[in-house]
Amino acid sequence: MSKTEKPKPRGLESILGNVSIPTGQPATSHAGGNSYLRLDSIEVNPFQPRTQFDEEALEGLAQSIKTYGLIQPVTVRPIEGGRYQLISGERRYRAAKMAGLTEIPAYVRTVDDVQSVQMALVENIQRADLNPIEVALSYQMLIDECSMTQEELSGKLGKDRSTIANYLRLLRLSTPAQVAVRDGLISMGHALPLVALDDEHLQQKVIKQIVDEKLSVRQTEMAVKKLRNELEPAKPKVRITLSDEVRAFQTAFGKKLKSKVKIKKDLSGKGTITIPFASDDELKKIMDILQ
Repeated sequence: MSKTEKPKPRGLESILGNVSIPTGQPATSHAGGNSYLRLDSIEVNPFQPRTQFDEEALEGLAQSIKTYGLIQPVTVRPIEGGRYQLISGERRYRAAKMAGLTEIPAYVRTVDDVQSVQMALVENIQRADLNPIEVALSYQMLIDECSMTQEELSGKLGKDRSTIANYLRLLRLSTPAQVAVRDGLISMGHALPLVALDDEHLQQKVIKQIVDEKLSVRQTEMAVKKLRNELEPAKPKVRITLSDEVRAFQTAFGKKLKSKVKIKKDLSGKGTITIPFASDDELKKIMDILQ
């Protein structure tokens, strides 16, 4: 592979190993061994509890799919007549339709095949050639399709739960940011701070900065922190006026201690009484008075 050639995205088969598509089903195989199903061969699950989909969000996802393709495959099960039924991924399925795709990457499994899926995923997660996004998708599939928790994953894989959680956090990145990680443009360490930025364009801005300026992970964290600080609205200063009684006490107490006593309070009623002193002698005199 030349320096300018980007690595080709791997399909789910690179995670699952040799996942077979039932013979006679309308599936095609693309370069790299990726298995695809025709969209018109897939039916939605009638028992899908989610019935409302944000059209604007779907349009955004569809535009992303047009630009970058569908990164995360849907999961289906074979049904009668050479067709498939969605198990998960209806939002991706709908957006792919809106994007004008005729086929999408899909993982086909039978409902009673959970244990074999677990074994294939766990075995293939250990492979060194998987990129962080593929590992993250594998973890998410074990959680979603095999009803596993992060704690169970931790025990099965012998990895810290925090490690698993960090991989899963990558899936909260925008699609372009996930592509940057998948293609090795930025490392996982560089990508994790970007999760704190909800805006796709801000993530892209920092990614460009990482590449152009060769930022370290620590420098990336600082760049994200700076951006977030710039975006946070300045908190208006609220001046709390002390009551006449408190101000009278502040003056009398200051005279007694021969010091400029300062009383401050916030809206909740909490506050501080500050007694400044200029030397050890002044401090001793204040202590003697208070005692």
